[in-house]
Amino acid sequence: MFRDRNRAIGNTRHVTPRLRHVDPTRPRGRVSRTYATMSTTRVGRLLSEKIVWKLDPYLLRATRGRVGMSLVIATNVLETRGAKTDAVRRNALIYFHDGVRVTIIASKAGAANHPAWYHNLLANPDVLFGSIEMTATVVTDPIDQARLWALADRVFAPYATYRQEAAVAGRTIPLVQLSKRRPI
Repeated sequence: MFRDRNRAIGNTRHVTPRLRHVDPTRPRGRVSRTYATMSTTRVGRLLSEKIVWKLDPYLLRATRGRVGMSLVIATNVLETRGAKTDAVRRNALIYFHDGVRVTIIASKAGAANHPAWYHNLLANPDVLFGSIEMTATVVTDPIDQARLWALADRVFAPYATYRQEAAVAGRTIPLVQLSKRRPI
């Protein structure tokens, strides 16, 4: 589906992509909490939508996931295939680990509609996240959802506000878990 990203052009040395492990139970520091608080302000949301969401995928790809616009919140690039066009789409997303799975959230900052990447993921669940081949599964079990939301709120507190705003607009924010694909 995606071309081999594990080999550099003209280099036969194999590079295994890795994600920084994000423990959702680890307490967040003052800088992280301040960043999260600022991201819910009008200015923070405007900057996120107009600048951060657009630049982050490029910055993360250029630095192999080491540096993103948020600096203090773990993000990486999700690559999906367009549901209609089959074109590669790249979006930077906050994530955290749940055992061996990676959890991402289709919050779109509490907007009334789902992000485009979520629709693409539903049509084509085989994705790359941080250059790792993964398969996406939407979490539908209410008990798992409650458990994952509690973890998500620890990673990025504004998710609680986003859920409330999405609910007012009539939308439930989906939780998605990514699992490494097994070779065929």
